[in-house]
Amino acid sequence: MREFNKADHWDSAAERYETTAHPYTARYVDAALAHVPLTASSRVLDVAAGTGALTLAAAVSGAQVLATDFSPGMVARIAAKGLPNVEARVMDGQALDLPDGYFDAVFSIFGVFMFPDWRTGLAEMVRVTRPGGYGVVAVWQGRGAGAFMLLGQLIRRLFPERELTAMPEAMTILSKAEGFAAELVRAGYREPQIEHVTRNFDLDMAALDDLDALFGPSPDWTSLDDMQKGWIVTELRSLAGDQAHLAIPSTALIGVAKR
Repeated sequence: MREFNKADHWDSAAERYETTAHPYTARYVDAALAHVPLTASSRVLDVAAGTGALTLAAAVSGAQVLATDFSPGMVARIAAKGLPNVEARVMDGQALDLPDGYFDAVFSIFGVFMFPDWRTGLAEMVRVTRPGGYGVVAVWQGRGAGAFMLLGQLIRRLFPERELTAMPEAMTILSKAEGFAAELVRAGYREPQIEHVTRNFDLDMAALDDLDALFGPSPDWTSLDDMQKGWIVTELRSLAGDQAHLAIPSTALIGVAKR
């Protein structure tokens, strides 16, 4: 089983995720919320909420927000904010313990596509969305985002004979607008609109001092020998020049559909 399908993996990563990944994924939340009119009377569900980038932004509207994640460590970090209109619960997005048609808007920001049974995850989102309500899903274009995406690009450039690790089925299908829209309809949503949103991931060049922490989970990284890893680092430093941060443009597909 892949590490990202294990709750304890995310429990151990929750603190680091909140300080590194959360600020970056939060840059896409404005686009996810832009087409969904939320008010203080809205009921919102955030599936695979992580440390709550979407949850916290949606809560600003006054809406009642339920954040769910299968990782107790992630859920605890949302609950620790103590917001009166936010509830955080441990829950499997593939089997939501929630009533049919209850929520006005259901979101999954870079979450559902990582589920082992991602189509069931999408269907569960549909089930708990009220008729006329909204479903919003964010996925990455191509091979992901940020440092992992750049790693793949550099491997292709420096070692063109190497095969990159095959992407999970969900990313292969959902990373293209046509496939994404079709899967939203297949799950039970209607009138899907897919928006491409690009934001910069700012790679702190100090992270190159701990490459295994930066790239360690990637099999494309661990399969390189020490000399090849050195070439990757040299190329990264060349791209950054004298800058403390390297901007990596990364594109998300944000799908908005109605129930």
